[in-house]
Amino acid sequence: MLLRNNILLAGFALLFVFASCDKKSFFDEYQTVGSAWNKNDVKKFVVEQQDSLGSYNLFLNVRNNKKYPFNNLYVILKIQQPNAAVLVDTLEFQMANADGSLLGTGFTDVKENKLWLKEGFQFKQAGTYNFEIQQAVRESGKVGGVEVLDGISEIGLRIEHAN
Repeated sequence: MLLRNNILLAGFALLFVFASCDKKSFFDEYQTVGSAWNKNDVKKFVVEQQDSLGSYNLFLNVRNNKKYPFNNLYVILKIQQPNAAVLVDTLEFQMANADGSLLGTGFTDVKENKLWLKEGFQFKQAGTYNFEIQQAVRESGKVGGVEVLDGISEIGLRIEHAN
């Protein structure tokens, strides 16, 4: 009986190892925000890329909790390319349902969201790419942005092979 239990345990361990292998992932990194994301806290990710022919999907990973007070999230994405060209985009993501329940995966109060930044992105030149992500949330009717965005704990950048 003990041998059978050990074999079952080893089988589950191997299944977990193989199931957690992620062949699509090229880059996956998180940075801690704490309990709130300050609008001046720009998250920076440095990516070395040699493949100038492939196609990639870029994602923003956000871990948030029930203290997140909005139904959407605005971010400014800046991509500095090796040739000094800079791409800048302001993106909006839905973070909650109409009833206020948070979107994302997770069984507890912490939710993880994998949000599309760019689909089919090509690194046109081999070299170092600098990604900067900054929150740009504003309250309705107010000009200034939200200084401190409660409920965000981590921000991540994930790059996957598109094919």
